[in-house]
Amino acid sequence: MTKVHGTNDGTSDDTPKRVGSVMPDTERNAALLPRSVDDKHAFSLRVPDGDTHARHVCDDCGYIHYVNPKIVVGSVVTWREPDGGVDDGEVRYLMCRRAIEPRKGFWTLPAGYLENGETTQDGARREALEEACADIRIDALLAVYSLAHISQVQLMYTATLLSPDIAVGEESLEVGLFRKEDIPWDELAFPSVRWALTQYQEVAQTPVFAPFTNPVETDSKPD
Repeated sequence: MTKVHGTNDGTSDDTPKRVGSVMPDTERNAALLPRSVDDKHAFSLRVPDGDTHARHVCDDCGYIHYVNPKIVVGSVVTWREPDGGVDDGEVRYLMCRRAIEPRKGFWTLPAGYLENGETTQDGARREALEEACADIRIDALLAVYSLAHISQVQLMYTATLLSPDIAVGEESLEVGLFRKEDIPWDELAFPSVRWALTQYQEVAQTPVFAPFTNPVETDSKPD
């Protein structure tokens, strides 16, 4: 039996976690120049000496404002009832139904942007706690995905849920522990969610494996 918890009504005004679109370098850099930086410098947009991309360069001091890809961290979190438990011992996957855009109402894995001063493992643990009130142990690096069209690098880990006590966080409408056959494949929020779940299942019984990268997309569901 798949276990789902949900009480969040989805009325949060939180800013979306994942925003991206394809645009020329000049427009992308102009759109992302923060006010805190803009107030302290007189910028012009040009290609600095020795560079190949347009940047905001301060006309007074030469400071260059760089815009770099965002790092997203997350995990495929699994739970198995301990020996002697009331459950059947089958593996369950922790999933969250998004309460925010983009892809509000669709299911995802606990994941989000890495914070400054945080290790990637700590970030993945924090995201599971924030989105599903889940206490997890990071086990191994599962995959590194390069999403150039939205300027993201995603690091996905395998992780173990330390307690089945989960609950909705501010960014989730529902959270659940799903059997493999009950995963809502047709309602997944992002392609990388499908990639991570599929790749995890390929190595679930393998103690040591090389991390995956972006797979070749197909139209078929994972077995």
